[in-house]
Amino acid sequence: MTDRAQAALQDRVRAAAAATQPLFICGGGTKSFYGETCVGERVETTALAGIVAYEPNELVITARAGTLLAEIERAMAEHGQTLAFEPPRFAAGGTLGGAIATGLSGPRRPYAGAARDFVLGMRIIDGTGEALTFGGRVMKNVAGFDVSRLQTGALGTLGIITEVSLKCLPQPKAEATVVQACAADESIRRVNAWGGKPLPLSATCHCSGKLWLRISGAESAVSAAAQSIGGERVKQGTEFWESVRDHAHPFFAAAQSGDRALWRLSVKSSAPHADLGGEQLIEWGGALRWLMTAPDADREPIRAWAKSHGGHATLFRGGKHSEAFTPLDATMAALHQRLKATFDPHGILNRGRLYADL
Repeated sequence: MTDRAQAALQDRVRAAAAATQPLFICGGGTKSFYGETCVGERVETTALAGIVAYEPNELVITARAGTLLAEIERAMAEHGQTLAFEPPRFAAGGTLGGAIATGLSGPRRPYAGAARDFVLGMRIIDGTGEALTFGGRVMKNVAGFDVSRLQTGALGTLGIITEVSLKCLPQPKAEATVVQACAADESIRRVNAWGGKPLPLSATCHCSGKLWLRISGAESAVSAAAQSIGGERVKQGTEFWESVRDHAHPFFAAAQSGDRALWRLSVKSSAPHADLGGEQLIEWGGALRWLMTAPDADREPIRAWAKSHGGHATLFRGGKHSEAFTPLDATMAALHQRLKATFDPHGILNRGRLYADL
């Protein structure tokens, strides 16, 4: 069934390329709000589903793009393993292909690595309908120009992901969550100070006057770190971090309803807290700032602040969805155009999803 589904998908891409007909590629549709609105005939990858190979002893899993993240994580949990970058779902139908195409990572990202750091290999269908394979199922095969990681976060503009091989990691032996009351600027100071010490932190989040910290590792290390850091040890830690990862936390509700705009600011972890015209939730030891603003808020001051602190700002959800991503300078725009021409010479795959002319 899967072979026929892939062949049918290739035929569909070839026909679209011949007619210069744009295609809108999606998996479960749980992240369709992210990026620019693109037009085209809807093409779903959900028929390409199932775990192809899983070698727990080798810490590698390979699955087709339409496989539910929940299915993959259940299989790994049986062997005490996990996807360390904690891919967000945002809804129950989140797929592996969608997670890799968006390149988004959850609360553990600054301590374990980003989504692209765990991609070992990938199969795609390019904009001419040709099936291509990159990388492999073991780390030593990943060398040179790493196309697999290039595809991660490209939002389907450089190819249709059909299969992915990922590195797995063992689940922590123990975890604890502690909560401290403090202001946002103090939380940034604290987590940066702790980041320079040998503490097994695996997630941080400041919201509404409280700093949440997750500690993961051996039982003795977790207990010692919790005592050193201080704060109230809470039992609902797992539920809290899942709510932050999947944007089920109450902070994100206004953007999901369309009443507010949600900005994603990636900056230096030591960037000072600033009043940017809205409520903030701060993750990743200070390196990720979620900002809730009015839908028509002036974006230039937000982007200017992020740039001044070594990063960029993305209009993640809601608001006027033009120029969701920071505009490229001439050099980067030319590089993006060359990559697009290489993988999608007819410009049919998710046209405009990243930038209007790509």
